[in-house]
Amino acid sequence: MTTLKVGVIGVGGIARTHMPGWEASEHAEVIAGADLLPEALERWGGQWNINRLETDVAAVINDPDIDIIDVCTPNMYHADISIAALEAGKHVICEKPLAPTPADVKRMIDARDESGKMLMTAQHFRFAGNSKALKAEIATGALGEVYHARSWMLRRTGIPTGLGFLKKQHSGGGACIDIGVHILDLTLWMMGNPEPVSVTGVASRKLSKNPKAFGFWPKFGRLPDGMDVEEMAMAFVRFETGATLVLEISWLLHHDTMGEDMQMWLYGTEGGSHWPSCEFYQTNYDDMQLYNRTLKLASDRVEPHALECVEFAQAIVDGAPSPVPAEQSLQVMTILNAIYESEKTGREVLL
Repeated sequence: MTTLKVGVIGVGGIARTHMPGWEASEHAEVIAGADLLPEALERWGGQWNINRLETDVAAVINDPDIDIIDVCTPNMYHADISIAALEAGKHVICEKPLAPTPADVKRMIDARDESGKMLMTAQHFRFAGNSKALKAEIATGALGEVYHARSWMLRRTGIPTGLGFLKKQHSGGGACIDIGVHILDLTLWMMGNPEPVSVTGVASRKLSKNPKAFGFWPKFGRLPDGMDVEEMAMAFVRFETGATLVLEISWLLHHDTMGEDMQMWLYGTEGGSHWPSCEFYQTNYDDMQLYNRTLKLASDRVEPHALECVEFAQAIVDGAPSPVPAEQSLQVMTILNAIYESEKTGREVLL
């Protein structure tokens, strides 16, 4: 049985959700980690019984025993680390967003093509049972041609309190690319990844300017000084198929749901659907009847953050395509980047 050796770059935060997946995989084993903070490395290494701990990222990337690099750093460092890993002959799974700009994603794609290795974006919502079930049902033609979608990912006081998320020099952007990347990627995937042709968007700060504003992650507290990214973004997107999308994203909103509200509505010529409920809304035109149905789902046996790692390793062993191709992440980042451009110009952005 093939056992792929894994090196994790950036061992705080999101890396902790990947580790159960690497442990569950029949084909992978984490043997090394790298982080700039020695104390974080020691905690992580002790928790997962890993002794190869480096503050020099290059030492892990260039280790000839390592087959996979798992990139879990802040957004602005994704591209350079991933490209270095690909050039060193490693397969790469990289946390979302794949990179903060379309230009950086294109550089990563070029490096992937040169290396012949696999590159995957860790878009964990695709690996949830309800997402897989909805995608499979849509593939049967249940919706017909999807011509419109509404999607949102909204939080009430759900803003991160760490400057790794709130400073553009580390994150590349705010709520738009932190959580907007999740719901946009999922929606485009369900729609069949049509090519976007234009975006009208806004990206703003209203509530986070309040000196008493607070958030909950990584710990509950007031927002630190120095935040320079948006808390909210909205967009209207047109696709070459003629389909349209309305997108709403916020870390802070006077919304009616505590915590997080993430929903997607798809409208097609044969019916509509809703995620995460996996409800379908259809019409019997002969009898002039409306009917709804809901998919019955089994509980997820493996948490989605973990399952994405399992399926990444399996795809390498099987010689299968990347479970989340970088080209699809390029579509996502093209749209999100256009929201920022539309905010600056006050105009529609043609892609």
